[in-house]
Amino acid sequence: MKRIYTLALVACSVGALSLTGCEDALDKMNLGSTTEDLIFADSALAQMNIDYIYDQNLPSWGPTNTIANINLSNLSDESAGESKFFEGTLQVNDVTDFGTGLNVTNNYGKLRTINMFLEAVDRGTIPNEQSKKRLKGQAYFFRAWRYFDLVRMYGGVPLVLSSLNAVGPEARDKAYLPRNTTTETFAQIVSDLDAAIASLPTKWTNNADWGRVTKGAAAALKARALLYAASPQFNPTDDAAKWTAAYNASKEAQILCTAGGYALHASFDQLWFQEVGNKEAVFITGFNNSTGDQTRKPNTFDNAARPFVNGTGGGSHQPTWEMVKAFPMKDGKKPGESTKYPYTDQLFYKNRDPRFDKTIAYNGVTWPLNGNTSYKLWTYYNGNTSVEGSKPSNTGFYTRKAIDPNVAAGSAQFVGTDWMEIRYAEVLLNLAESAAGANDLATAYTQLRAIRQRAGIESTGDYGLQPGMSRAEMLEAILYERQIEFAFEGKRFWDLRRWKKFESVLNGKRRTGVTLTLKTTGVPANFATTRDGLNLDQVYTDYLTLTFKNLDTKYAINWRPEYYYFPIPQTAIDNNPSMIQNMGWPNGSFDPIR
Repeated sequence: MKRIYTLALVACSVGALSLTGCEDALDKMNLGSTTEDLIFADSALAQMNIDYIYDQNLPSWGPTNTIANINLSNLSDESAGESKFFEGTLQVNDVTDFGTGLNVTNNYGKLRTINMFLEAVDRGTIPNEQSKKRLKGQAYFFRAWRYFDLVRMYGGVPLVLSSLNAVGPEARDKAYLPRNTTTETFAQIVSDLDAAIASLPTKWTNNADWGRVTKGAAAALKARALLYAASPQFNPTDDAAKWTAAYNASKEAQILCTAGGYALHASFDQLWFQEVGNKEAVFITGFNNSTGDQTRKPNTFDNAARPFVNGTGGGSHQPTWEMVKAFPMKDGKKPGESTKYPYTDQLFYKNRDPRFDKTIAYNGVTWPLNGNTSYKLWTYYNGNTSVEGSKPSNTGFYTRKAIDPNVAAGSAQFVGTDWMEIRYAEVLLNLAESAAGANDLATAYTQLRAIRQRAGIESTGDYGLQPGMSRAEMLEAILYERQIEFAFEGKRFWDLRRWKKFESVLNGKRRTGVTLTLKTTGVPANFATTRDGLNLDQVYTDYLTLTFKNLDTKYAINWRPEYYYFPIPQTAIDNNPSMIQNMGWPNGSFDPIR
């Protein structure tokens, strides 16, 4: 879908929490050129306003999203980087995302824009009722998306469902809304998404509408939201009713997505490089590779993640050894558990789940890059010098997922690969998890088999799945599958948080990397010119030394339990005297579980 930076309706004002304004939006419109009566008598003009809402609310590339300016991959075991979150020194004003969300500006300002749009559509005279329904359905979707962003961060927040007038003392006092409970916030998300499901098409038939949300996308977001509500973060008593609600929503999502033509893409790696007609893409953000088209800018992930080769690439999102070692073997068994494929650290790359080579780039791997189909990555050290130049991989590895191999080096900064916030694989894994939570283990098995079959894991032995798993074992198996399937898609942090697993998975540990060094003896003198043609096993066995190092050099990870519900920034509390801080933080009495 082509995104349009146009707004003809919404004038900026302060939202319910007296947060920052939207001057940038005003710079992009002519307030005097149109009237609401004119705009909302014409579905095409009204469409320009909903396109603006897309622009304001679509997520950026998931791995590049941040919390308090910390990359999400660094807040997990995927990558490494210092942070107050993992040092255990987070303060109230360190998480300032209450008004800004994830890489967006002013959650409540955006909510006001959405509410104004919904009210204007109701007041308008667009003659086609189906057009009005579809316009409102898209707005309901994004209102739910904004509140989902907020509730997973903080728990319950003030629910603002109309465009409050924030001018004058009386209007200001009305805007001092207290926090709704977490239960009420989730209920509002579900209500908005039910309205979206009822109003949106199963499938947009015009290719120009590619990327617009559908019934399936709304149902998938509803399933995700209710899965969060059922997870231990918000369901510490393991309330069966919450799991049942998530399960029913996930079944609905699969049915509606299937009806809309969504399915698993045939290829785990190529799914990123198909746009219009991509069956896996349930909820997407479109990007563009044209430097002259400012309506859709390039994504920032591809160029940032590439190794520093020929002057391009930033070498970010580098996988830890923990992430590298996590991938199963070709038979689906974890390293060390497979009897068919023995595992050693020295030859870590051998006989792994096919997703391994499509996600992790390692020393000596053939990696078509910068238009060179035979390029091999070499990132070892020869003494104290890296053969890669001035920016070697600090962990020994690079992220390969979603890096377009056909882009020339000079065009890497303009890559336009679309971001899939929800892909069909998540629909299936959400269904698997909610089914396991509701004790339907057979359905959970079915979804895991489908994911592993597409991945290319050997089918013998039920794709490596343990037979007869208990509910607890199945839930662990699903979280493990999510770790592998969604590596570097910005989901691992949220999974660890909603399952309250930071203490058991990471606390007290230091993430590690690998340094590969060329041996000083026994290495052919012409190794640098012949290495591409050598047997890789021989290179690792005879010519390279693997040394493990701590990536967390200052402290062992110390995630604290109060971080499962981030603190409301003091500025938001100062701006709204009705706002109560979360329990576990100074002067906090709000229960984010209730």
